[in-house]
Amino acid sequence: MKALFATSLLVLAAGSSSAWGQQPPESGHAAAQAALTHFHPEGKPPSRFTVELRNGVRKALPFEDKRDFEENKKGLIAVPPFKQIMADAGNVAWDMDSYSWLLQDTDFESIHPSLQRQAILNMAYGLYEVLPDRIYQVRGFDLANVTFIKGNTGWIVFDPATAAETARAALKFINQELGERPVVAVVYSHSHVDHFGGVHGVVSEADVQSGKVKVIAPENFLHEAISENVFAGNAMTRRSRIQYGILLQRSPFGHVDQSIGKNVAAGSVGLIAPNVSITRDFEPMTVDGVRMVFQNVPDTEAPVQMHTWFPDWKAFWAGENVTATIHNIYTLRGAPVRNSLNWSKQINAAIYHFPDMEVLFASHSWPRWGNARVMEVLRAQRDLYANMNNQVLHFANQGVTINEIHNIYHSPPSLQRQWAARSYHGSEANNSRAIINRFLGYYDGNPVNLEPLPQPVSARLYVEMMGGSARIIAKGRELIDQGKYLEAGEILNKVVFAEPQNQRARNLLAEAFEQLGYQRESPSVRNSYLNMAYELRSGIPAGVAPASASADVIRAMATDQWLDFLGISMDSRKADGMRFTINLVTPDNGEKYAIEMSNATLTNIKGFANPKADLTITVNRSDLNDLMMGLKSFADLEKQGLARFSGNRKPIEQLGGILVQFTPDFAVFPGTRNAQPTPATTKPFQMVIQPGMTNAD
Repeated sequence: MKALFATSLLVLAAGSSSAWGQQPPESGHAAAQAALTHFHPEGKPPSRFTVELRNGVRKALPFEDKRDFEENKKGLIAVPPFKQIMADAGNVAWDMDSYSWLLQDTDFESIHPSLQRQAILNMAYGLYEVLPDRIYQVRGFDLANVTFIKGNTGWIVFDPATAAETARAALKFINQELGERPVVAVVYSHSHVDHFGGVHGVVSEADVQSGKVKVIAPENFLHEAISENVFAGNAMTRRSRIQYGILLQRSPFGHVDQSIGKNVAAGSVGLIAPNVSITRDFEPMTVDGVRMVFQNVPDTEAPVQMHTWFPDWKAFWAGENVTATIHNIYTLRGAPVRNSLNWSKQINAAIYHFPDMEVLFASHSWPRWGNARVMEVLRAQRDLYANMNNQVLHFANQGVTINEIHNIYHSPPSLQRQWAARSYHGSEANNSRAIINRFLGYYDGNPVNLEPLPQPVSARLYVEMMGGSARIIAKGRELIDQGKYLEAGEILNKVVFAEPQNQRARNLLAEAFEQLGYQRESPSVRNSYLNMAYELRSGIPAGVAPASASADVIRAMATDQWLDFLGISMDSRKADGMRFTINLVTPDNGEKYAIEMSNATLTNIKGFANPKADLTITVNRSDLNDLMMGLKSFADLEKQGLARFSGNRKPIEQLGGILVQFTPDFAVFPGTRNAQPTPATTKPFQMVIQPGMTNAD
């Protein structure tokens, strides 16, 4: 009963940011040598079809445009003497050295040429000057940049990374190079964890609570920072680990990049609540002598986000809305579909409100300088977000469906040849499908897709009608040998679901996935293919533990969010016939909740207490936090005089008996969960499970 109400809430895991795997550290030489060979014994090199496709792409893209490389290295002040940052827990939190093979000046045929270009640009590592004596960035210490604004007396930190260890290292490095200065304010640009999770590395909670340090964020930041991860947190964690390729070695055959940075830090993720909220569309504020205008831009890359204009310096901070990639309208880890048209409109608002900007910088990638260059990048991204929305809906209004649009929509040729409009983080195919989903949902109008058969049932029917698995495998081999990898995947997938133990079919499907991964420009798509190729060959490693939610996250969570999640965690199939009412009273914050179990469903309402409740529990919310984290049970709290019970305790026992502990190791393909590695054991990343959340992008 100790973790009764903690249950699978503890899988609010890290993600966009935190807790995927950690590659065993390798020296630069070892990493370079490892890059020459595939890390899996069944792994294949790129086929001639993949190489031919790659060569065609190379000819079509503007590789002669070197401006990104010039801007990327501009302003470099110092490179740190270390390539790894250790976590407080003893593991490696950050390891730039594991990507050192990218700097070999080798053209890797197993990497899309545009992606390799982006991956090399994201190797920027060190302290950079954006605007002399005013704006600095530490890049390459985490997925996001840590930006330092020089005020009259101290630093204003924009987006303190994912983990306390990487943020702390960034602050220490800039102070060593430019002189010791205190942090007087922190700005969270938006509600994704790689932009606030490292806050404890730069400020103390006591200084924030006292008002000594300002923490500034857009309105509703705290709610959005927590809520996106709660209800589907376990599924999101599992899918994040696929999107970020945690089973893949960092090599030309595996993990290469993550579009907006190398990867996410595996350190201590925290959260300090803001003490200043930006509520107006455009809100001026002076902090430590620095004049700023915050532009609220909700419903863009994140549910809440803001840009910042520095009028005295003509510098514009774009948060994560304008980086060196077109972003996710739909992120493969799972999240509500984003508003592409509003995204475009908010960039347009910045263009017209701040037309004289001379510097564009952001939480990822590198800055741009000069009004013409800044406007070129802003307009390219503004236009593509709008074009996707408008042209996809143009096709939808002519009957093109969610299952067809990715084969029909393509961005305008003029945008395809602009590096700032390439779809690294957000795949054009996935984004186009997402826009239809946002407006029309998953249904394509064909009633056969209203009530689809379960995949194994459908698969067995197809395998039978196609003459058995041997014939399908033979045809799959033939298609792969012709370079028709999507077609091969279509039919081999049926065999894998019909015959989960058919390793020959699994290996062949993995081979098709591998070539598709090599061919893709988007790291998220590449990782998804390559990670699942690994799982098909070797299974999901046993013993994948649930990730823990940090104390900061639990404290910030609203009580009704937790109660709602209990309703998700209970198996309603076991609750038939149960009926009870519980009052939960938390005196320290003046809240009360009526909780009802009826019709195998748990509901709650804030602000009410049922006078006929079976049980009333009175406990301070500050003490309830320990129960939510699984550190104490109700019995522990009662024994310590921290909880009081009035009435029948049977409802607690009933509820405890039907709660399910979620773990992020469910199978995507049947037969792969905790499978024995087949045909040979390989060394995946060491899985380092840290507290945090899953919404880095």
